Amino acid sequence: MEPKKNRKAEIGRNSSLYFAVSLLLILTLTYLTINYKSYAKDTIDIGQLDLDALEEEEIPITNHEVIPPPPPPPPPVVPEEIEIVEDEKEIEETVIESTETDQEEEIVEVEDVEVEEVEEDIEVPFHIIENVPVFPGCEKKKTNDKKRQCMSDKIKKFINKKFNLDLASDLGLQSGRYRISMMFTIDEKGNVVNIQARGPDPRLDKEAKRVLGLLPRMLPGKQRGRPVRVPYAFPLTFKVDD
Repeated sequence: MEPKKNRKAEIGRNSSLYFAVSLLLILTLTYLTINYKSYAKDTIDIGQLDLDALEEEEIPITNHEVIPPPPPPPPPVVPEEIEIVEDEKEIEETVIESTETDQEEEIVEVEDVEVEEVEEDIEVPFHIIENVPVFPGCEKKKTNDKKRQCMSDKIKKFINKKFNLDLASDLGLQSGRYRISMMFTIDEKGNVVNIQARGPDPRLDKEAKRVLGLLPRMLPGKQRGRPVRVPYAFPLTFKVDD
């Protein structure tokens, strides 16, 4: 008894062959796609040189300048003839006597030479001197700082008492604060010398010098136990009211 189904109608009969053919077609199409090249249709500039577009370069004509030879050196100067004249004058030779002494020569004894000490005017600043000058009434202060402060207070009090403050108003100064810079030197004997003052008006300077000249004599400052000159400066400030 024959089967009813036709064997040629089976679907999977030649499946392996179809698979191989399909794979070959796919690989061929892939290879062609990868290696496919396309080019632009525009004109490509290959960098050719157009000789006709170049302008002819004009080469300047150079003239070789002929340098003249240097002038010949001047002829050598012939020295004048020197005439030698015989000197008939006799030269007296100077004889230098020896200063060495003989054993028989008596030696004169020299008396002691007194050397006079020359006193020098030495000035030592007020803030570094070893022993500051002492204003009358500040002798009991023990340290230099206290003596300096005592001297400053005494001088300010003295000037405020002696200075003519009415002079500022008589000069017609406007209201405000005015300052006079004053300076003097305390010499080796304690006297006030070399008085200087500078302020807004010469008449005020004159009044300041007058008052400083009335300062009492002080104990001089000492440096290394020796009296020295000590400069002292301070400002005087006063106020003028309307």
